[in-house]
Amino acid sequence: MDGNRPKRGEEVRMSDQSVSVDRNSDQSLTILFAIQHPAHVHLFRNSIQILSEEGHNVYTFARKKEINTDLLDQYIIDYELLAGEPESSWQLPLVQLKYEWGILRKTHQLDPDVLVAMGEPSITHAAKLTDATSLVFTDTEHATLQNTLAFPFADRIYTPECYQNNIGKKQVRYPGYHELAYLHPDRFEPDPSVLEEAGLDRDEQFVVLRLVSWDAMHDVGDSGFEDVVDIVQALEETGTTVRITSEADLPEAIEDRRALISPDRIHDLIAFADLYVGESATMATESAVLGTPAVFVSSSRRGYTDELEEEYGLVYNYSGKNRHERGLKKAIEVLERTDSDQWEKRHKQMLADKVDTTDVIINAVKEVA
Repeated sequence: MDGNRPKRGEEVRMSDQSVSVDRNSDQSLTILFAIQHPAHVHLFRNSIQILSEEGHNVYTFARKKEINTDLLDQYIIDYELLAGEPESSWQLPLVQLKYEWGILRKTHQLDPDVLVAMGEPSITHAAKLTDATSLVFTDTEHATLQNTLAFPFADRIYTPECYQNNIGKKQVRYPGYHELAYLHPDRFEPDPSVLEEAGLDRDEQFVVLRLVSWDAMHDVGDSGFEDVVDIVQALEETGTTVRITSEADLPEAIEDRRALISPDRIHDLIAFADLYVGESATMATESAVLGTPAVFVSSSRRGYTDELEEEYGLVYNYSGKNRHERGLKKAIEVLERTDSDQWEKRHKQMLADKVDTTDVIINAVKEVA
């Protein structure tokens, strides 16, 4: 792993002081945001709102995936849908090609100054064929195909400091996580009314269990739990209530544990949970930045979840052999601990070390335009 760490002079690092935002620029910019995954909505929604309020011309384009358009609607973000959701895995390349063509067409039409996306090949290709600048934000080292298609054409690539790979001179590292763009205390305050919506009492111990569908481009070859019913039964044997959020259909035996809340309320629910257990690295990190301990089970690792374990003790990562059993054992151990105040201490230290990633995004747009 150390062999992949950057060498001096090969990248740009952003200090805490470098992320202050100039909100008084007189120059009006044309900015294009590309959205595929629901996580992209969360990452960019505050930046889209702020840049729009400052008088910039901001355009958002999407390819339908899961609840991404529902979130765009709920956050009142104007967008244009360029491609639908594939009905099968073999349709994905065709849908992606349609989406890329749409991004290129809109780039020619709008002549933007900057194109912004998360790990997105389409904007880098469109920018190279026009006079625009492409900014790629990424935090996922193992998204090999996506990175291979995007990185060579990107103008700048923004990564957390804990990103484990050296990308070269295009790379800009900053002290934060994607999730702090929308869950930083300056951006988010959890609403306890979500507990009633989820059918929970305020003093009830509960776990949020997250399952993914493994059909995203960066999920190719990845996997998580072996038997989700076993996970639910084992957690409930500790006297803990389980609420499930899932991209895929659930077995009938546990369908009634599904969290029946609005998609934009999931972060409120996580904030009040006693523990997160799941296959999503993004949601594990969301839990950590909200102060909820997380058990992340996946066949792959991430630099940011590794850091949250090694530096702050807020995430427990389980990959490789027996990850299902080892992750479940740790989850039960966390639920049975009595020193719950430790999580708040670790949470405060993490926040003291990190920045608001929305400010990083806004600065990045203004610096290159």
